[in-house]
Amino acid sequence: MSDLGSEEIEEEAENDLGEYEGERNEAGERHGHGKARLPNGDTYEGQYENGKRNGQGFYRFRNGARYIGEYSDNKKHGPGVFIYPDGSKYEGDWVEDQRHGHGVYYYVNGDTYTGEWFNHVRHGQGTYFYALTGSKYIGTWANGQQEGAAELVHLNHRYQGKFVNKNPMGPGKYIFDIGCEQHGEYFHEEKAEEEEEEEFLAPMIPKWKAMKITGLTLWAPEEPPPVPEAPPAATTEAPPSEAEELAATGGSEAAESTEAHAETPEPIETTASPRDTEEEEEAAKEDQGEPAPAITEEKEEEAKDAEPQD
Repeated sequence: MSDLGSEEIEEEAENDLGEYEGERNEAGERHGHGKARLPNGDTYEGQYENGKRNGQGFYRFRNGARYIGEYSDNKKHGPGVFIYPDGSKYEGDWVEDQRHGHGVYYYVNGDTYTGEWFNHVRHGQGTYFYALTGSKYIGTWANGQQEGAAELVHLNHRYQGKFVNKNPMGPGKYIFDIGCEQHGEYFHEEKAEEEEEEEFLAPMIPKWKAMKITGLTLWAPEEPPPVPEAPPAATTEAPPSEAEELAATGGSEAAESTEAHAETPEPIETTASPRDTEEEEEAAKEDQGEPAPAITEEKEEEAKDAEPQD
């Protein structure tokens, strides 16, 4: 069974070279607890119901990948753990062979994602932790991308604002541990037509424009986008030739072996890391210079009014 597709109904043909040892019902179907060895070398041990995998089961692939969890009608359905050949691991909810619900994905580089999934991709509220830098993205996801209100937390400062296609965009603010905030916005710099042609293939990186410095204020993120109403549907993929051969011989259980070769979510790079703290503080001081005179004049007038009259 593939992560991205559904699993065919399991049948036993006379020319099937696999083996089965376990309980059966009156109709001769696999029913109850049993062990199966597929012709391609995969193995399954767990519960069957009327010839289909139902209940708790353990599926081991010949390349070392493994799934331990719940099945329903030959599909991963319910809580389960899938360990991929590269060492990455997903632990969480499944719905009809799809990562769907709440789950944690452990990437081979040490990164982790903890949060909501929809139709096999990150969608909803979730936290992505970057092992290399110690930073983390806390906020909204849409179709596998960082999208919407979020907070990007670093070791000594953090950014709060909106993200569009994995990049910060629009109004936002940097919050520093020293007790101040720098407000501003991210925008795409307009370029001449000649420059656009030369950098057509280069991704546009938004630039930060600082506007003012304030004390610490509360921040309330917006609600996440509504979850699509469409029910989860398995992504259709052309089955591998090995699965086709096994299906033709009645060993359709082997179609699950393509799971081990399915693409895993790629670790993402730290999006829009704020510039070095020293540069931020210098920029903050420059921005603070403009409104300073007005504030000073007001304080001087208040001081004059407060002085005792002769």
